[in-house]
Amino acid sequence: MVRILAFDSGIGGLGIVRCLRNEIPDACIDYLADTAVFPYGEQPDDFLVSHIVALVGSAMERLRPDLVVIACNTASTLALDALRARYSLPFVGCVPPIKWAADLTHSGTIGLLATRATVSRPYLRMLQARFAPDRRLVAYGARNLADLAELAFRGRPVSDHAVLAEMEGLFSQPGGDAIDVVGLGCTHYTFLLDRFRRLGRPGIRWIDPAEAVSRQAARLSRDIGNTETAFPHHGEAFFTALPDDVSALMPGLRRMGYAAVRPFAERT
Repeated sequence: MVRILAFDSGIGGLGIVRCLRNEIPDACIDYLADTAVFPYGEQPDDFLVSHIVALVGSAMERLRPDLVVIACNTASTLALDALRARYSLPFVGCVPPIKWAADLTHSGTIGLLATRATVSRPYLRMLQARFAPDRRLVAYGARNLADLAELAFRGRPVSDHAVLAEMEGLFSQPGGDAIDVVGLGCTHYTFLLDRFRRLGRPGIRWIDPAEAVSRQAARLSRDIGNTETAFPHHGEAFFTALPDDVSALMPGLRRMGYAAVRPFAERT
C-alpha cells in the first residue's frame, strides 16, 4: 500500500488521479487543489514558489504521504527543484511533453498548448534545447482553456466555438500548418482532449502526459509502498477555497473516487 498526495492549482490534476487509480488501484490518493490562488498562470513567480513550497509542506505534514505528485505544469516548472531541496520524499512532476512530441513528429514541427505563463518561462526553451533541438516548436499560451476545462469537468456547456478560438491561436502562428503532434502543457486540458481530437485537423496526434506521470509514480511506489499498512479510505479531496458550486463538482469528484471535498488551510 502507498499513500500519494496529488497537488494542482485546480481540478486539472484529477486527470492524473484518474490514471493513478488505474495504475495503483489500492493506493490512498489524497488530492489538494489550490483553488484560492487559481489560476497560477496569472501569479508572480517568486510568490508562487514560496507559496507552493509552504502549502505542499503543510499538506505533507498533515497527510503523511509516501510520494507527492505535482500534477501541475506551472507548479512543476517553478517549484519542483525547491520542493526536492526542502523535503526528502520522492516527487513526481508534470512538464510539457516536448521530448515525447519530438519523438513522434514526422513533419519536424511540434505544437504545444499551454498557459501563457508556461509558454513565456525559460523552462520551456530549456526543454526544447535539451530534447528537441532539431524540431520546430510552435507554442501557444491559451488564456481561456483552463477555465473552459473547469466548466467541462462540471458538466456545463462549453461551446465548440470557444475551444476552436483557442486552438486557432496555435495553428494560425507561423509554422502552424506543419504541426502534426500537439502536446498538452496544462493538466486541465485533459478534460477537453476529446474536443481537441474532434475539432482538430485530421492526422494530428494529441498527447496528454497524464498517463506518463502516473506510470512514473507507479514505478516509484513499488519501491516505497508499505505492504503492512491498510488505509481506511482511498483518499480525500481538499480545496484551499471551496467554490460556490461544489455540488456541480461532486459528480466528477465521485468518478475520481472522492465522496466529498474538504477545505484546507495552510498552517502558519
